[in-house]
Amino acid sequence: MHFFDYKGKNFYAEGVSVEKIIKEVGTPVYIYSQKTLKRHYKAYDASFAKVPHLICYSIKANSNISVLKAFAEEGSGFDIVSGGELYRALKAGADPKKIVFSGVGKREDEIEYALKSNILMFNVESPQELAAIDSIAGRLKKKAGIAIRVNPNVDPKTHPYISTGLKKNKFGIETAQAIKEYINAKNKLKNVAPIGIDCHIGSQITQLTPFVDALNKTKELLSELRAQGLDIKYLDMGGGLGITYDTEEPPHPSKYGEAVIEGTKGLGVTLIFEPGRSMVGNAGILATKVVYTKEGTEKNFVIVDAAMNDLARPSLYGSYHAIKAVKNSAKEEITADVVGPICESGDFLAKDRILPKLKAGEFLAVMSAGAYGFSMSSNYNTRPRAAEVMVKGKEYSVIRKRETMADLLKNEVLVADPKPAAKKKAAKKK
Repeated sequence: MHFFDYKGKNFYAEGVSVEKIIKEVGTPVYIYSQKTLKRHYKAYDASFAKVPHLICYSIKANSNISVLKAFAEEGSGFDIVSGGELYRALKAGADPKKIVFSGVGKREDEIEYALKSNILMFNVESPQELAAIDSIAGRLKKKAGIAIRVNPNVDPKTHPYISTGLKKNKFGIETAQAIKEYINAKNKLKNVAPIGIDCHIGSQITQLTPFVDALNKTKELLSELRAQGLDIKYLDMGGGLGITYDTEEPPHPSKYGEAVIEGTKGLGVTLIFEPGRSMVGNAGILATKVVYTKEGTEKNFVIVDAAMNDLARPSLYGSYHAIKAVKNSAKEEITADVVGPICESGDFLAKDRILPKLKAGEFLAVMSAGAYGFSMSSNYNTRPRAAEVMVKGKEYSVIRKRETMADLLKNEVLVADPKPAAKKKAAKKK
């Protein structure tokens, strides 16, 4: 559910005309609906209201500080995968005791920053990482809460790039090895406290079966660990629930909640969930301007000012995003590729799409762009990144200014020519 729709022929974000935003802010521009963001958080929170739980929004999906603030105001926790994301979460007002730190390559400085910030726990991805956390925590005279990310070898039936729970994936530790690491942490490592189990199998999952299969395997591990004397308090089921981009029909969080609550009866754990895409995906659009149209013998092209550097998902994953005219007034339709100005044949937002016959200067809205849109954007082809806007009712705010040409160079240093004296010395040596 989202709050983007037509009012007459004009496309709106909540109570604000998208065309009004475009005319005042320019394109490309990401536009988010705060009402949608908060609605999605509340849907998750209500789905698990009957049991102890913590919803930790996965920041990597969309890390704008105003998006994080909207969730923090609702009481959300956060799932982070870098020191930068921790910094953003804290600046947005997050409670550090509601933060879990995931990711396979946590650096020493990031671990230290998280320990000093007193986060809830680390989701540990390897034996070497576990040893590093214990060592750093000892140096800081801290006790680090940890969960080991267990790889249950469950196929999530999703794109291979976003599958994370199979033996061939880089994430997590296989169950037998995980048991050994838990026992090692309990008996030999003085500076960690094994308090949870973490299991995350992938993203954009549209069926409940993979989640239930992973839960059943995790419950077996929980029983084994408790038999070994470990006091496991948290069961982190990760994220991964999909959204509707095209014809997908993912389960509502309430159905997911019913299945998990039933499957965890009597376990005496606090459940943790790390939704990302399903919190922000349909809460954002990317608005773009038609620069040119081009008709060919085999293909028609609508060339827009947004590109693969702004929204990488279609080029990276072959992903589908619905596309709507910002002013729905065209009477003819055309089948065309929607492409950007980047010098790559892979630069497209849509292929063979039936669209209104558009003219240069008209505008399009790329739907379901709130997740992995701006957060994956780049300056490829030396293009300034897009602006971001948050709509709240009948008002909107720019929550990230559009980059300028000067911004593109602000961290670069032009190498100076050698000083004349240095040139003379070099000549004498020859």
